[in-house]
Amino acid sequence: MTTLEQFLVKNKLWYRFIEKPETIHTADAAKVAGINLNQLTKSLVLISNEKKLVMAVIPGNCRLEIPAIERLLGIKKLNLVPFNEAEKYSGYLPGATPPVGHRRKMEVVIDRKLLEYETIFGGGGDRDRLVELKTEDVIELNKAKIADISK
Repeated sequence: MTTLEQFLVKNKLWYRFIEKPETIHTADAAKVAGINLNQLTKSLVLISNEKKLVMAVIPGNCRLEIPAIERLLGIKKLNLVPFNEAEKYSGYLPGATPPVGHRRKMEVVIDRKLLEYETIFGGGGDRDRLVELKTEDVIELNKAKIADISK
């Protein structure tokens, strides 16, 4: 059982894994898995100058609006963590990062557009797998804030 699966079982979450060819980018993952790109999330790690960590969960077809998160959380300057450093914060490689169960504790902000869906998909812990979760479980488990953070 993978670390992610152990986390999901421990927290008694409904989930479903979808096996797929290995991908890194969200659009590629949606295409090979036959999933709506709007419902497949990007889980992006951001860090402030003061080293505060934030996870932004946005639809796969959108671009993150960092200033919206800075305003929401009252943080002066947030930056995306460099691609090759994301794993040390989330515990997962880019392209495999789920919207829950991260290595380091971080504030989570979920884009309001994702509330349209009963379930959302995210990285499944490995680049050859996705996980489907109930949107409300992702919000509750992360104690996430909901906001308009993407375009």
